Amino acid sequence: MKKIHSFKKRALHGFTAAALATGLIASGASAETKIRIGHVLADSHSWNIAAQGFADEVAEKTEGRVTVEVFPGGQLGSEKDMIEGLQFGSVQGGVIGAGSFQTIDPKMGIIEMPYAWTSREQAFAALDGKLGDALADILDQQNIKVLAWWENGYRNVTNSKHPINTPEDLAGLKIRVTPDKVRLATFEALGAEPAPLSFGELYSALQQGVFDAQENPLSIIYSASFFEVQKYVSMTGHVWGAATLVLSKPVWDSLSPEDQEIVQAAALEWGEKQRDMVAASDADMIAKLKEHGMEVNEVDKAPFIAAVQPIWEANADVYGEELLSILDEYRK
Repeated sequence: MKKIHSFKKRALHGFTAAALATGLIASGASAETKIRIGHVLADSHSWNIAAQGFADEVAEKTEGRVTVEVFPGGQLGSEKDMIEGLQFGSVQGGVIGAGSFQTIDPKMGIIEMPYAWTSREQAFAALDGKLGDALADILDQQNIKVLAWWENGYRNVTNSKHPINTPEDLAGLKIRVTPDKVRLATFEALGAEPAPLSFGELYSALQQGVFDAQENPLSIIYSASFFEVQKYVSMTGHVWGAATLVLSKPVWDSLSPEDQEIVQAAALEWGEKQRDMVAASDADMIAKLKEHGMEVNEVDKAPFIAAVQPIWEANADVYGEELLSILDEYRK
């Protein structure tokens, strides 16, 4: 059995204690609750596959007391729209890239600092442990309940001009990045010309030449068909990103303790499965992208890591000594 780390342990025990205190676990009494969960990726992406699995398991194990409907492809809005909706209760749930929560608290960007993680496993240990606890507390104060930390994966650069082998190869490239200050600063430090744009507008912007380049995990590069509008994939691995399966706090609080336990356990279980999907897909994604005509090149990361060190120094005060010390525990 896999070790249950701090975040998971707290998630599994917190509502159990409340349920025992109120005596509600045995009753199972709950009005039917319908939860709409959105995300911005294609229905073929692992986020969607895992979210559908989560939905099926919740419906089955709650005997229909809780049903979850999944809306892929930005049907419930952009990640920024969904985050705002979660805060105010107009959006019930979502699978959202963890870095997108910087719009409500810049500390959430610590997961996606450039070259923060030497391996996926290192990042998982942190998010299933003290770092995940600390970040979940931040979102809890914003009326958002973190059910589980899923995965977005390592981000790599694609472009329509030439392979990226060194930071110098990024000079002058117009690259779309996610709308956060750290990502913008990272690519400015690497010599590119970054600008933000919502994911839903990205394909057409690449197609029309508004941007030369973009950066995303391989699974998104493939599922979004960027191979149709980009020629080169350079394995920069400059950021590892988490995803979060979240609910609006009023939705979570409306569930009986018994159903909270079922929902939480299903979120963690499908989080493990979704992570496994990402791990299994990378080699397959490279092969598929090559089949569609993309050229893929490995990258010596050392000069990239050196170039982004000022980004860490510039953001030390944003994250604070306590959060950075937690991060460092897992990066040793």
